[in-house]
Amino acid sequence: MNIRNVNIGLRLGAGFCVLLGLLISIALIGILKIGSINEHVEFFSVNVVPSLKIVDTLRSSTQSLRRLESQHLLLSTEKEMDEMEQRIAGIHKNIENGLKAYDPLVADETDKRNLDAVRSAVSAYQALWSRLRALSHQIPADPSKLELAKKLLFGESRSAFEVLNKSLDALWDYNDVLLERGSKEAAEGYRSAVWLVSSLSLAAVGMGAVAAVWITRSITQPMNQAVAAAERIGAGDLSSRIEVTGRDETAHLLSSLKQMNAGLVDIVSRVRNSSDSIATGSAEIANGNADLSQRTEEQASNLQQTAASMEELTATVKQNADTARQASQMATSASAVATQGGEVVGRVVATMEQITASSKRINDIIGVIDGIAFQTNILALNAAVEAARAGEQGRGFAVVAGEVRSLAQRSAEAAKEIKSLISASVENVEAGAKLCDDAGKTMGDIVNQVKRVTDLIGEISSSSMEQSTGIGQIGDAVTQLDQVTQQNAALVEESAAAAESLKHQAAHLAQTVAQFKLS
Repeated sequence: MNIRNVNIGLRLGAGFCVLLGLLISIALIGILKIGSINEHVEFFSVNVVPSLKIVDTLRSSTQSLRRLESQHLLLSTEKEMDEMEQRIAGIHKNIENGLKAYDPLVADETDKRNLDAVRSAVSAYQALWSRLRALSHQIPADPSKLELAKKLLFGESRSAFEVLNKSLDALWDYNDVLLERGSKEAAEGYRSAVWLVSSLSLAAVGMGAVAAVWITRSITQPMNQAVAAAERIGAGDLSSRIEVTGRDETAHLLSSLKQMNAGLVDIVSRVRNSSDSIATGSAEIANGNADLSQRTEEQASNLQQTAASMEELTATVKQNADTARQASQMATSASAVATQGGEVVGRVVATMEQITASSKRINDIIGVIDGIAFQTNILALNAAVEAARAGEQGRGFAVVAGEVRSLAQRSAEAAKEIKSLISASVENVEAGAKLCDDAGKTMGDIVNQVKRVTDLIGEISSSSMEQSTGIGQIGDAVTQLDQVTQQNAALVEESAAAAESLKHQAAHLAQTVAQFKLS
């Protein structure tokens, strides 16, 4: 695999990843070894050292116990014996507590067997103390018991005491063995950790150095080629070949330099080929500028005339706009008057409708009066019949009934005439109301048409104002165009002078381009 085909970032990343992997491995190994050493130290501090302290305390307690038991035989009073026995009982209690405290510190089966042996020895020694205490209490009353007590103290009790001491020594020695073994294992772990860390560190340094040289050379060599190629291009030498190998960033840089060199060769070749034609073209440009100057002056004259015509057109359009605005104002006034007329007609229509309603109401009232007259006539007729039946006595009542009937008939006739007149009036009012309604609708149509005319005149006025504004802007543009044309005429003259200067510069350019080496 060619390293030049791998990106620089990937190369650097791979190198750093390898180094980081080694550093992480070193750190993990160091942590593991330190953890192992810490376990040994923790075992010493938490288990072995407390165990040795307990064993040492048990030794001291058994020695004190042995001494107090011997002194107990020399006592003569019960009080002294009781005090001594309390001290001995306290020591027995301390021994029992020490054995209980040792239970959670048992390291393995051997340590447990040694502890069980100590417990058995303590139990056996305590049993002999019970016998010795009983004999000691009998001595004041029977001095011959002293010999038996001494025989027990220096016989079985001493043997049991020696067994107890040996079991304590075995427990002490085994903890000492554990301490020595742990120390050796910790030292061995330390040495192996130092060796592994040192080896991996040296390997990391070596691999880092190799990777650094390897990666650096893979970057600096093509970079030096790129710098040399850039210096040759800067000196004007475009004939050298630029070799591109690989697909990394430096290969892209060399490829870009190669493309730039080819592009410069093409550009310089075209510039060299075009420098002569530029000189010829500049002369033609000078001649063309002279003709252009003359045509520009003619165009300026035409623009001045156009500007004058635009001013006249602007004045005319402004006058039309003013006229349209006045017409719009008049149409607005007419629309307002027509609207007021429509409102008046509407009120007349409403009044006619009220008159029609009142006439209908009067007609109804006349109908009621007619009905009353009819009923009165019937009643008068009935009264006349009753008066006739009454004979001479009802004659006066008959005369009154006749007068009432006559009045009722005249009232009925008058009511019929009024009803006829009211009906005719109602018909006339309804006809008038219909005509007023039609007039109102016609007036509404007139108002709408007037409003439409007003809107159209307003639109014409707005359009005229816009035309006036637009024509004014066109006039300003024509004026500006006239000024620009005048300026262009001056610029054309300057361009002719510049074309002559361009001709001389083209010759100088040809001399400059000739300095590049193309092949």
